[in-house]
Amino acid sequence: MVAALAEQTVQVPGTASAGEIVSGLAEALAVLLRRRDILETRIAALLGAHPLAKVLTSMPGVAVRTGARILAEVGDAGAFPTAAHLASYAGLTPTTRRSGTSIRGEGPPRGGNKMLKRALFLASFASLSSPESRAYYDRKRAEKKRHNAALICLTRRRVDVLHAMLKHRTLYQPGRQQTA
Repeated sequence: MVAALAEQTVQVPGTASAGEIVSGLAEALAVLLRRRDILETRIAALLGAHPLAKVLTSMPGVAVRTGARILAEVGDAGAFPTAAHLASYAGLTPTTRRSGTSIRGEGPPRGGNKMLKRALFLASFASLSSPESRAYYDRKRAEKKRHNAALICLTRRRVDVLHAMLKHRTLYQPGRQQTA
């Protein structure tokens, strides 16, 4: 096969140009990856200097990026009197669709802080390796909920715990029911 490729004499027009474009894209990608690594180092340093960093990262599934996003969007959670307020702000509470006299039932909300909601979902998905999160998720799946619905339930439950942790500035304690 190698000999057949070496004997190939057909040249496709634009091969040299395509090679230049691909090498230019590879160089640009390498620059972006280096910039991403620098930013990640800076974000980790900023998060590490924050007094709530250890509280946040003690929760399973919350690492540097998600912890930084949660802190950027929520702060110390002092603006939210209850966990339900925080969940509503994140867009995790069901909404009833109404128009005039018709009520179409409850469904997932379309509003809320999408960046916070995404960070909370990613943290919940990453926490499925934790025994407590996995048990809750499996229980919701056993109730015939689909993956996304079970993940929403898990995320909503974790918001309750997260609010209590931020409010009381306590580390995550597995197996203990934390209330707001």
